[in-house]
Amino acid sequence: QVQLVESGGGLVQPGGSLRLSCAASGFTFSNYFMSWYRQPPGKERELVATITSPGGSTNYADSVKGRFTISRDNAKSTVYLQMNSLKPEGTAVYHCHASTTWPARRIYWGQGTQVTVSS
Repeated sequence: QVQLVESGGGLVQPGGSLRLSCAASGFTFSNYFMSWYRQPPGKERELVATITSPGGSTNYADSVKGRFTISRDNAKSTVYLQMNSLKPEGTAVYHCHASTTWPARRIYWGQGTQVTVSS
């Protein structure tokens, strides 16, 4: 059974930091690109960051470049999102996403974790 379980969300003041984690199970984690998406209230889901495998190349949305860092630990089947200098517009539900095209196209989503940036 495939599972992506996010944790680490919560309430943080503007300028603060949070570290999200996503623990994966039920599939070969190292074969999958891993991403974080977010969905602000009343808005569509948007891509925040992606990390490839193997290689660990990363890509970020312009709105988070220089403030967020995505990383992965294949031995623990876990992907992380370090979020620094958080802004109120970062308030959203953050979802973990796994994708592969080999040996077949597969996509998995986590349930999400709430991040609220407010004073």
